[in-house]
This record gives sequence, structure tokens and C-alpha cells, in this order.
Amino acid sequence: MVAVARELPNTGYALEVDGRLKTEFETKEGAWTGAEELKKRFPMLRVKIYDAETKTTEEFQLPKLKCNPQAAP
Repeated sequence: MVAVARELPNTGYALEVDGRLKTEFETKEGAWTGAEELKKRFPMLRVKIYDAETKTTEEFQLPKLKCNPQAAP
């Protein structure tokens, strides 16, 4: 069985999930919001955002929470 290769978009942004292109967005903010929602639901996934204008990808990471043990009562 051969998988269909999805082409990179010419405009806008796309989410790459575990090496496969999934969803396309018109704006960077939309792509970041989509990536954030996906990572919150499935933190084990590797999510990248593809920028069609610059033809580059950027890995999306949720912000790390800082734990301050002294702040607890």
C-alpha cells in the first residue's frame, strides 16, 4: 500500500504532525493556535509549523511551567 504524499502549500501556513502535513491556515496566529490546541490534547505528538512564504518549518513547543516548591503553603 502506497501513502499519498501531500504537497506543501504555496501560501499561508500548515501543521506538520509527526512528519505528515495535516491542516492549512491562512495566518501564522491561526497555525499557532491550532498547534497549541493539538499539543495540549496530545502532548506526545511532534508538531511543526510550515511557513509557505519562507519555505521553513518551526517546531512548536508548549511553554514549560515553572514549579516553585517554596510558593506552596
